[in-house]
Amino acid sequence: MTTRTMDTAQELAAFLRSRREGLDPDRLGLPSHRRPRRTPGLRREEVAELAGVSTDYVVRLEQGRGLRPSAEVLAALARALCLDPSERDYLFDLAGHRRPRTTGGPAAGAAPSLGRLVADLSPLPAMLLDHRYDILAWNPEMARLLPDFEAVPSSRRNAMWLCLLHPAMRDFYADREQVLRDGIAHLRAAWAAHPEDRELTGLIAEFAAQDADFARLWSKRQVGVNGRGRKLLRHPVAGAITVDFEVLLPLQDPQLRLLVYRAADEESRASLDRLCAQ
Repeated sequence: MTTRTMDTAQELAAFLRSRREGLDPDRLGLPSHRRPRRTPGLRREEVAELAGVSTDYVVRLEQGRGLRPSAEVLAALARALCLDPSERDYLFDLAGHRRPRTTGGPAAGAAPSLGRLVADLSPLPAMLLDHRYDILAWNPEMARLLPDFEAVPSSRRNAMWLCLLHPAMRDFYADREQVLRDGIAHLRAAWAAHPEDRELTGLIAEFAAQDADFARLWSKRQVGVNGRGRKLLRHPVAGAITVDFEVLLPLQDPQLRLLVYRAADEESRASLDRLCAQ
């Protein structure tokens, strides 16, 4: 991806093709055909039949020919392609149909109050991120946990940039592949929800150009947000630390993410305490 704007019609076409090609006809109970399948997944006519639309319509959608499918057609395609909730939201966002999660915009003064909340969460490491993964606020414990974080220029305080391009964090995550998968799935969903955000599109283009792992995983078109889990961190001073993480969405600022870490075991708790006491 090299452009600074998002071509939603082409992305919708590519997403539909990728999900159709990833389905197993046998698992869906579709009747076998005499002629062999030359390509993996479902045929376009099979998707059309399952969705109750014409094959020509599916062909034109997959060719990105500027169609504007209705919400009803999108719902039928989502069922036919067995999309999970995150993939369904992504499909609706690409077509410009999904309603916002809240009825109002961000409340005035919400971000400063959330910044104070981040500080109040000490001694738990916490930070506040926007939909681009820009880090808006953090507490001292999170700054100590992320290697050389406070030396990073403010323009580069982005969680994905740190993971991909900050030398001090290249080996920070023991399962870097999964961390990248989760982050990229979130960025792709945010990209569809904010097609007008040139800064986000530019960030994604920069990441894809500078990191082969990002480019490879971005092309898989996985979407979704992993809001809870466990990570093994390799801190250069404190050593191995296992943390449970929780991602919270403020009701009045649904585009923001509050990320909180908790030590997963006593050894990790002791390591965090020693690190933060330095």
